[in-house]
Amino acid sequence: MLGRIFLPSLFLALCYGFWVSSSFKEIAAGVALFLFGMLCMEQGFKAYNGGALQRLLSAGTDRLWKSLAFGVISTTLTQSSSLVSVITISFLSAELIGLRQGIGIIFGANLGTTTGAWLIAGLGLKVKLSAYALPMLVFGVLLLMQASKRFKGLGWVLMGLGFLFLGIDYMKEGFSSFSDRIDLTSYAMTGPAGLLTFTLVGIIATVVMQSSHATLTLIITALAAGQISYENALALAIGANVGTTITAVLGAIGANAAGKRLAAAHLVFNVLTGIAALVSIQLLLAAVDSLGVWLGIAADNHTLKLALFHSLFNLLGIALMLPLLNAMVSWLERHLGEDRSQRDKPRFLSDASLSLPQVALQAITKETKHLFSNAFTLIAHGVCLRRASITGSTNLQQYIEPPGTVIELDMDEQYERMIKDIYGANIEFLSRAQALATHEFADAYSALRHANTDVVAAIKAVKHLRKNLLHYMQSDNVYIRREYNRFRVRIGEVLRSLAVLRDTQDSVVALLSLDRIRVEILGSESEAARVADALIRDHAITSQMATSLINDGGYVREVIQRLLDMNEQLHRAGLPYGEAVQDELALKAEEIAKIARHAGEVR
Repeated sequence: MLGRIFLPSLFLALCYGFWVSSSFKEIAAGVALFLFGMLCMEQGFKAYNGGALQRLLSAGTDRLWKSLAFGVISTTLTQSSSLVSVITISFLSAELIGLRQGIGIIFGANLGTTTGAWLIAGLGLKVKLSAYALPMLVFGVLLLMQASKRFKGLGWVLMGLGFLFLGIDYMKEGFSSFSDRIDLTSYAMTGPAGLLTFTLVGIIATVVMQSSHATLTLIITALAAGQISYENALALAIGANVGTTITAVLGAIGANAAGKRLAAAHLVFNVLTGIAALVSIQLLLAAVDSLGVWLGIAADNHTLKLALFHSLFNLLGIALMLPLLNAMVSWLERHLGEDRSQRDKPRFLSDASLSLPQVALQAITKETKHLFSNAFTLIAHGVCLRRASITGSTNLQQYIEPPGTVIELDMDEQYERMIKDIYGANIEFLSRAQALATHEFADAYSALRHANTDVVAAIKAVKHLRKNLLHYMQSDNVYIRREYNRFRVRIGEVLRSLAVLRDTQDSVVALLSLDRIRVEILGSESEAARVADALIRDHAITSQMATSLINDGGYVREVIQRLLDMNEQLHRAGLPYGEAVQDELALKAEEIAKIARHAGEVR
C-alpha cells in the first residue's frame, strides 16, 4: 500500500521539479546517473562471482582487526557499503563467517564509505570529471562486448565509474546554476532544531536513493555551491549514515536468523553512532578544526572539513562499539534466535546469496546436507533403528535374529515437520539460482536438485516398506522375521557408511567410496535373493509372506539406491567445474554388477 502511494507521489514531485526548474533537472539527472553508476559497479564486481572477494573474506576475517580492514578496503574499492553489507549477510547466512566477523566487516564498511566523501571533496569538485567519464564509458562499452566474463566485469566497473563521474559533474553544475536563481540557504536552520531536522532529511534522502554515497555527493556539491550551510550539511551527513542501514535491513528480509542479527547490528551501530555524533557535535567540530590545521585544510574549505567530520564520527562510533562487541553478539543471539516452531526451517539460504553464484552454491549444498541429516533420522526410525545405534559402534548384525522393537512414528507428520519446508525451499532456491547462474554452475545445481528429490523418494520408499516391516520383524516365524530384520540392517549399514562419508572434503575419494558401497550392497542383495528362493522352495514361509518379501525387497533396493544416488550427486556438485577425474576412475554400473556377481559366486 505504501509503495503504491510513495512511487506515484515521487514521480509527480519530480515532474513538477522538472517543469519549474532546469537546474533541478540537472541535479536530479546527476543523482540518477550517480545511482546508475553504482548499479553498474555492483554488476561489475558480481560478474567475478565474488571470487576474489570470497577468498579474501574466507581467509582474511579470522581476527577482528582483519574483519575491520576487510570492511574498509572492500567498501573503498567498490564504493558501496550497501553491496558489502549484502554480501556479508549472504556469507553469514551460509555460515561461511561468524556473527562477530560479520559485525566487524560492517563497522569497517561504515569507515570505508567515508573515502568517497574525501575523493569527491578533494578531487571531484576541483577537476572536470566529465572529461574522464567519457573515455571510461567508451572503454567500458568495448569491454562489455567481449566474450570473457572478466572483461565484461571490468567493463561494468568502468561504465560505473564513468556514470559516477558524470553524475557528480551534473550535480555540481546544477547547484552552481541554482545559486543564480534560488538561495536555498534561506531554509537553513540553526541550533538543535536544525540538527534534528536536517538529520531526518538526510535519513529520508538516503532511504529514497538507497545510497549514502549518493546522498553525501549531493550534500558536498550543494555545500560547495553555497546552497546549504556547513552546520546543516553536517546534520545531513549524520542522517545519511543512519539511512544507509535500510539496505542491510531489506537484504536481511530473506535471510535466516544470522542474517537478521547482522542487519540488527548494523542498525544499532549506525543509530548509536548518529546519536553520539549529534550529542558530541561541538567536540567533533573542535577536533575537525584542530586536525584541519594539522592536515593543511583551509578554514573556509567546508567540503573537506565535512569529509573529515564524516570520518571522525564513524571512528567515534567504532571506538564506542568495539568494547561492547561481545555483549552485542550475545544479546543478538539471545533475542534473535532461530525459529523454535515444530517445523524445521532452512538455515543457510538467503536471497542475498543469489547474486553471488559461488556463495549460493555453498549455501544450497549446506541446506541439502541439512535435509539429508533430517532424512537420516526419519529413515532410521522408519526401519526401527536408533540414530545413535547407526552412528555409534553397535554391531548391527545383532538385530537380525531377535524380534525387533517398534519405534512409534507417524511418517506423514514427521515428513511435514522435518522435511517438507526445507525441501520446498531448496527446490525454489535452486530454480532461482539456475535462472541467474552461468553455465559453469549448471551441472552442480542440476546435481543438487537430483540429490534433493532422491532424499524425498527414499523417505517415501521407507513409508511403503514400513507397513509390512512392523508386522514381520516381530513375527513368530523365525525365517520371515530374520529376512525383514536383514532389510533393516542393510539400510542401517548404508546409512552408517554414508555418515562416515558425510564430512569427506575430497569429492573424488567420496565418489569412489560410494562405488565400493554399491558393490557390497549388490552382493548382499544377491545373497538375500538366494536365501528367499530357498525359503520359498522349502515352504519355510507362506506364499503371502513370500510375495511381501519380494515386493518389500524392491522398496529396500529403492531406499538404498536413492540414498547412494543422493550422496553421489551431492559430491558431484562439489567437484570443480570441468573436473573429469571421477569419470576416469569410477566404476560403471555394469562393472559394479559384474563384481557383485563374482563376489556372490565366491560365497
